[in-house]
Amino acid sequence: MNSAYLLLFLSALGAATVLPLQSEALLSALIVAGEENIIVLLVVASLGNVLGSLINWWLGLHLEKYRDSRFFPLKPEQLVRAQVRYQKAGYWSLLLSWVPIIGDPLTLIAGVMKEPLWRFLVLVSIAKSGRYIALALLVVQL
Repeated sequence: MNSAYLLLFLSALGAATVLPLQSEALLSALIVAGEENIIVLLVVASLGNVLGSLINWWLGLHLEKYRDSRFFPLKPEQLVRAQVRYQKAGYWSLLLSWVPIIGDPLTLIAGVMKEPLWRFLVLVSIAKSGRYIALALLVVQL
């Protein structure tokens, strides 16, 4: 595998977790450089980002087991508030999983709420891929 693709995959995967990575900047730079196939770049970035979100969903599935641990990252009322918000917004809110700051916690809460895997993957894939496609179109037009 080309090292640019591997770096993009890892960047996109990490960006979908709590790591402070910017896969959009790398994708844009690779598109501008013009040495890689844009379609392959989009597929690699999307797969990495969706896999990162899937990790969040999986962690969310198992998060409540540790709710009474002193290392639990949320206060009980924060978790309840997030669950109520997700319940009100519904699974369609996963279409916002691409949005910085709110997207990653949203995918985690989807796991806590036991969102079915198939629906999670469909909605998150649409959101994440759509964001990368829009970015690529913008970069190509500039």
